[in-house]
Amino acid sequence: MHFTESDITGLDRIPRLNLINAITGVKPANLIGTISGDGVTNLAIFSSVVHLGSSPALLGMFVRPHVGHRRDTYENIIATRHYTVNHVPAHLTEQAHRTSARFDREVSEFDACGFSPLMMEDFPAPFVAESPVRIGLELVEEVPIAANGTVLIIGKVKHLYLNDGLLNADLQLNLEAANSVGISGVDGYYRLQEMARYPYARVEG
Repeated sequence: MHFTESDITGLDRIPRLNLINAITGVKPANLIGTISGDGVTNLAIFSSVVHLGSSPALLGMFVRPHVGHRRDTYENIIATRHYTVNHVPAHLTEQAHRTSARFDREVSEFDACGFSPLMMEDFPAPFVAESPVRIGLELVEEVPIAANGTVLIIGKVKHLYLNDGLLNADLQLNLEAANSVGISGVDGYYRLQEMARYPYARVEG
């Protein structure tokens, strides 16, 4: 099957969204924890978190256009400059997916979807207690993407909490042991299975 640019443009919105969201393969499933200025916790599932660098430790996250739309996650991050990234465990995918529903602003997705907010180390944004990997970030930059109105949120890692037994001696994280999951498209969830580990690649000689 072959799709040209015009074919893709001509698709109805939902089929186009399903197709283009899946063509890059499985992406990490993360719950983004934030809190509003008036103290309402918020939780939303994202599949757009990416590694940007390790020195300093930076993560990026793409958020959808917010002009003319209520985007609680984005607005809370801009207001408080702090947020958390939390891996989704396999047994909680249904509840995690439900956080994408349009709840009223005064409703906490933690409460509505069965997650426990966890405040730690005086960090001003809620972690997900049920997550095996929890990351606290401070906003350092937002980069508008002119082509489609999305925004790249760049955060510096301030805290990293891992369940016991997830790291080897080289501090490599075992995502299979963490029971973390990935997303394909907007509604397909995948288990992660480690296949192999290889040494750092170098040209022989």
